[in-house]
Amino acid sequence: RDSGGGGGGNGLSAILSEATFNAMFPYRNPFYTYSGLLNAAAKFPQFAAAGDTDTRKREVAAFLANVAHETGFLVHIEEINKQVMCQNWSGDPDCNYCPPGKMYFGRGPIQLSWSGNYCQASKGLGLGVRLLNEPELVARDASISWGTALWFWMTQTGAQGSTSTPHGCIVNNQGFGCTIRAINGALECNGGNPAQVQSRVNNYLDFTNRLGVSPGGNTGC
Repeated sequence: RDSGGGGGGNGLSAILSEATFNAMFPYRNPFYTYSGLLNAAAKFPQFAAAGDTDTRKREVAAFLANVAHETGFLVHIEEINKQVMCQNWSGDPDCNYCPPGKMYFGRGPIQLSWSGNYCQASKGLGLGVRLLNEPELVARDASISWGTALWFWMTQTGAQGSTSTPHGCIVNNQGFGCTIRAINGALECNGGNPAQVQSRVNNYLDFTNRLGVSPGGNTGC
């Protein structure tokens, strides 16, 4: 069994080999490349690099477990139910508009949604407001697509009831359940949708096993 070790070095490639990635997602859409994931991770040097080796492995497992749930194991690039999803983003004047004809439904590994998130993710990736004007890039450029997911993971407290980023959940030893709360909050946690929570947890238990690390406590929410 592949222990998950990559080609050495630091960060993601030292934790997740391409062989293990392929084994985790045997039916993935070819759009979701391992190289695209590594390219995106290079923009977030703390991802899979904070804490001891077990913590880093848990973070990779947790990120990919949520991604698997959101995309049907990297099969879906775009949300099936497509809507405009333009919002009034008063916190940043640069993001407070939507070009005519553009739609901001879920795209990419974490299913980035809403115009404000596209704009903020774009800035976080050093792209200015490009993704506000060209949201379709999230479904066309693998590195950008993975980048939007890592931007959310590393920087956003996300859903109502969460006070931590998903990254913070793992590096501060709050458990996998904390990442679910950060992503979907009351929609799934506290009995909101236990089947969805269990789906994410099952992915996490599988992926931690593949990476050769114990899952730790507090896996549910």
